Amino acid sequence: MFKKILIANRGEIACRVIKTARRLGLKTVAVYSDADAASLHVEMADEAIHIGAPPAAQSYLVIDKIIDACKRSGAQAVHPGYGFLSERSAFPRALEAAGITFIGPNAKAIDAMGDKIESKKAAAAAKVSTVPGHLGIIEDEAEAVKIARKIGYPVMIKASAGGGGKGMRIAHSDAEVKDGFARARSEAKSSFGDDRVFIEKFIVNPRHVEIQVLGDKHGHVIHLGERECSIQRRNQKVVEEAPSPLLDEKTRKAMGEQAVALARAVNYDSAGTVEFVAGQDRSFYFLEMNTRLQVEHPVTELVTGIDLVEQMIRVAAGEKLALQQKDVKLKGWAVESRVYAEDPFRNFLPSTGRLIKYRPPKESSADGITVRNDTGVFEGGEISIYYDPMIAKLCTHAPDRATAISAMGEALDQFYVDGIQHNIPFLAAIMENERWQKGKLSTGFIAEEFPGGFTGNALTSDLKAILSSVAVTADHTENRRKRRIGGQMNGKAVKYSHERVVRLGNDWLPVTIVSEDDRVVTLDNGKPCFVRSQWAPGEPVWTGEIDGKAVSVLMRKILNGYRLSHKGVSVDAFVFTEREAELARLMPAKKLADTSKKLLCPMPGLVVSIAVAEGQEIKAGEALAIVEAMKMENILRAERDALIKKVHVKKGDSLAVDAVIMEFA
Repeated sequence: MFKKILIANRGEIACRVIKTARRLGLKTVAVYSDADAASLHVEMADEAIHIGAPPAAQSYLVIDKIIDACKRSGAQAVHPGYGFLSERSAFPRALEAAGITFIGPNAKAIDAMGDKIESKKAAAAAKVSTVPGHLGIIEDEAEAVKIARKIGYPVMIKASAGGGGKGMRIAHSDAEVKDGFARARSEAKSSFGDDRVFIEKFIVNPRHVEIQVLGDKHGHVIHLGERECSIQRRNQKVVEEAPSPLLDEKTRKAMGEQAVALARAVNYDSAGTVEFVAGQDRSFYFLEMNTRLQVEHPVTELVTGIDLVEQMIRVAAGEKLALQQKDVKLKGWAVESRVYAEDPFRNFLPSTGRLIKYRPPKESSADGITVRNDTGVFEGGEISIYYDPMIAKLCTHAPDRATAISAMGEALDQFYVDGIQHNIPFLAAIMENERWQKGKLSTGFIAEEFPGGFTGNALTSDLKAILSSVAVTADHTENRRKRRIGGQMNGKAVKYSHERVVRLGNDWLPVTIVSEDDRVVTLDNGKPCFVRSQWAPGEPVWTGEIDGKAVSVLMRKILNGYRLSHKGVSVDAFVFTEREAELARLMPAKKLADTSKKLLCPMPGLVVSIAVAEGQEIKAGEALAIVEAMKMENILRAERDALIKKVHVKKGDSLAVDAVIMEFA
């Protein structure tokens, strides 16, 4: 066994590897760029070595710098995490030449499986079900269109060296193929240094199901069951679970056997994932193999009790797998929600900046329910524009799917993040979604369930009762606290007005505090709500009981009230006395500034290109500019016909959110 390992990665996965290494008694070495000097993984590791500038191409992707860090620190082995160098065969070869062990599969397996085109050929040779498509190299847009027509629309354009949704586009027409081909190649070149793409048939209404495999250097390969990853947005997974609600034992066995056969065919010797696209009829086709640890590996760990990082380290050290296939048992159900730095109310545009507050739910394991939070950030840290926007991976495990989902909803209601925008309300809304709860999934789930974009869950009468009760009792608690401040004038005891009016959106709800122990009656229906809570002013999460049921609500103080988030609903709750409410109703609504003649940058990002010039006439739908944020290129298009009056930026400029890119006449 090694004594010291280096983690050639950053963020959440670097912290995750460090935790297991520490448990095994191994010393750890972190590497970091200028942007990550104050990162959590740097603090957690036993030592840390600087490797360059913020862009990954100048730091985390430079093999020589990683090897130099190993030599300087005396690290005997390297864990690549996921992304960056994890699926580049040149990396383990360079490490081997330097006498350093790679904690991952052998280079030949990476060559065979890491390349999406070659992996399709290998899968077909191993008699694994494959999707119809063109596996050759595509030179230009014209050839791409010709191939797409032959396969039949819709088609998927994918980067050969891709992963994580980068360099991937779905096309339904010749025009979309041309546009998608150029974007996929550009993203693939930027993210992976390899602009090769291929095209395959896109299966309509598909599900994404993947099998976790584990092999050693002695020819033993097993699988650890499946994960369902169908809840995706822009081809990137958002919510995952294990096992899959689609599969039965027969299908699970068949998929597992095919995954193991493929792994054996390439002498696979580490943790890896064989991904399948599955039909609603449980038919399945090989999609690709990820020759690394997956982002969503925690759900497999929770249902099997097997630490995949530990297994990778032991296998790399030459140990035989201590497990046989018959030893693998799936117990209970696990769900993972990816918490991203993005604004779900603005089409999920990336959000960067400082985490003014970061208060995740407490990790625990009690009463058959486990809450786990894998993260690489901390309160006061910064979300950079240079890397993936993931803040954390929140996981729950329970005896059954319904309980795991309920536990996830409760945990999300306790997850407080401030300073940047985040997708927690969206994740909470998914947990409340009836179709999700029934397990009727497909990769089109998000587009189908939120066709007009995400605007938050509906404010039902039950939610109004809960949120108005929380708002008025919190306000009452604050008022009582203020009256205990010393140095106030003597006089008669303060008499509180127990009648309040809570404004939730456009609703004005009369509420009365009946007693000092916060027993609340909503006057619009006369139904009493019995509220108990130990909440204190300033706490970001209100926790307590309403009518005997545990409730958690995220809250942030605003003028005359609170910004509340609960069960996918985010709303401003203003608390007034009856007289204040009368006056508030008379206040004129604030009008937003007219920005209809300006193109504003929707997210912090880098200008990749400007497609128009001053004085040019444009048509609705025409591309105006491309802005890159967190490794994804975003095409900004004209919403109507117009004339370009002035262009304010140029290629290479770094823009803040709402920065003016150009003006229209």
